[in-house]
Amino acid sequence: MPAKSVRANLKFLADLEGELVYIPSKGGGDETAHVGNFTHEQVDILDAREAFSSTDLDAEGFRLVAQPTTVTDFFDDDQIRSVYESEVIDLIKEQTGASRVEIFDHTRRSSSLEQQQQWQIREPADIVHNDYTAASGIKRLRDYFADKSEDVKELLNGRFAIINVWRSMAGPVLDHPLAFCDGTTVKPDHLVPVERRAKERIGELQTALYDAAQRWYYYPELQMDEALLIKTFDSESSGVTRFTIHTSFKDPRAGTDIPPRQSLETRSLVFF
Repeated sequence: MPAKSVRANLKFLADLEGELVYIPSKGGGDETAHVGNFTHEQVDILDAREAFSSTDLDAEGFRLVAQPTTVTDFFDDDQIRSVYESEVIDLIKEQTGASRVEIFDHTRRSSSLEQQQQWQIREPADIVHNDYTAASGIKRLRDYFADKSEDVKELLNGRFAIINVWRSMAGPVLDHPLAFCDGTTVKPDHLVPVERRAKERIGELQTALYDAAQRWYYYPELQMDEALLIKTFDSESSGVTRFTIHTSFKDPRAGTDIPPRQSLETRSLVFF
C-alpha cells in the first residue's frame, strides 16, 4: 500500500440476529451503546489525497475542500452561530449548487476523556454507520419544519439532501481520523436500518455489513483550514450515491503523545 495508507480495525455489524439499537452518548465522558452483534475487520484504508484529484458527492459520497475560517474559538457558541454557520452555508452552496441550506445541528467531539468531561462533548464515533436512512432523512425534514406544514409539502416535491461538514477544531488530525467507504462500492443490501434511541428523539440510522469489495479511504493529517463534506442522505433515488458509510478509526501508527482529535460536525438540510 502507499506510504500513508493504513491497515486498521473497523467495527461492522456482524449479522441481523436480535434487536438492533444505537444509543448515542450524551457527552461528558459516557459512551455510545450498540445493541446487536458486531465484529472488527482489518481493512485497508487508502490515502484519498493520493487516490483522488477530486471526488463527487453523487459518486463517492464525500469531498475534501479548502475552508479557511474566521472562527477563533470553536467552543464559543456565539461565534458558531454568528460566524461559522454563514461560512458553512456559503461553502455548501458553492460546492453543490444548492439554492437553500438549513443548519440543524452541531456536534463537538474529542478523543480525550478529559476534554469530553471538561467541555461536555462526545467521543469519536467508532462504528461503521451512516447518519440517516431513506425514511429518517425525510422524517428529519418534517421534524425541522414541524410548524410549517405547507413548506414541507413544497420541499418534498423537490430534491434535498443532508450534508455534514466536518473539520478539526485544534491542529491537524493525527489519530482517530474519519474513514469513508466509496459509495459506488457499497451494496444496498449491506446497509441495515437501526433504531437510534436518544432521550430527545427516536430516529433511525444505518449500520453496515462488511464486504471485501468495499473501498475505504481517509485524508491523512487533516488541517484546520480543510473541511470534509459527507452526504448522509439524498432524496434522489436513482443514479446517485444516497448514503455514505463512515467511521473514525484508531491509527495503529499513532504515538501516545500526540494531541487528541477535536472535531466539529455540522449537519444541514440542503435543497436544490
